[in-house]
Amino acid sequence: MLTTRFVPGVPNWIDLGVPDVDAAAAFYSALFGWTFQSAGPDAGGYGFLQLDGKTVGAVGPCQEEGAAPAWTPYFFTTDAEATSKAVEQAGGRVRTAPMDVFTAGRLAQFTDPTGADFAVWQPGDIKGLETVMEPNALCWTELYTTDAAVAQDFYRSVFAWTYQDMAMGGGLTYNVASAPGAGSGDDTAHGGILQLQQMHLDAGSASEWHPYFGVTDCDASYHAAVQLGATPLIAPMDAAGIGRLAMVMDPAGAVFAVLRGESKAA
Repeated sequence: MLTTRFVPGVPNWIDLGVPDVDAAAAFYSALFGWTFQSAGPDAGGYGFLQLDGKTVGAVGPCQEEGAAPAWTPYFFTTDAEATSKAVEQAGGRVRTAPMDVFTAGRLAQFTDPTGADFAVWQPGDIKGLETVMEPNALCWTELYTTDAAVAQDFYRSVFAWTYQDMAMGGGLTYNVASAPGAGSGDDTAHGGILQLQQMHLDAGSASEWHPYFGVTDCDASYHAAVQLGATPLIAPMDAAGIGRLAMVMDPAGAVFAVLRGESKAA
């Protein structure tokens, strides 16, 4: 379960890179009730997405030439330089070397050996997201990957993640990831890894991280997103032991999912 009590290796930030920040902010405002707050005149158009005055994410212009619009998860680190070395040693690629973001913190951006982009955030004045696990806020991160075994080994090496395998039917296995220091029990998981099926690989699908945002009504949120211009990817469906979920591509081309979790019995 995501929390704002961050430990190394858990998501503590997420941002969206798009060609049109205003259009993206308008879409997510209409869908989730988020507001956009500019990070200032020196931030290059980057700004914070907020819900009831608390930051749930950020959005800014695509920074790399030819980059596709996408959500990027950031994982908490206490030492961005050490994490960068660990990424390289494990076979990943450093896309952006560790750098200070004013006094807010220190970031570095990477690509894992299967081709999925992610980043780390070493907090300064900004510790991370202020709201998670609430309606219209981040509740899960998920990696669709071309090689689940390679991805597991990589993130285990970099972040010391542990995994619990969950059978999904049809011969598929979902790898539920937890970071050390997150506590004990069944609620320490923060994300998952899913092997892309052969038909998706044959169609050209690539490795990619996706955020899940919690909602009170999966079907209503899915249909609202589509009405606002999103492209349907996975229609609302029940996932045993998890809840009801759906996935769309926003009007700019960034993929995300919505999830109404199952109620836990007292």
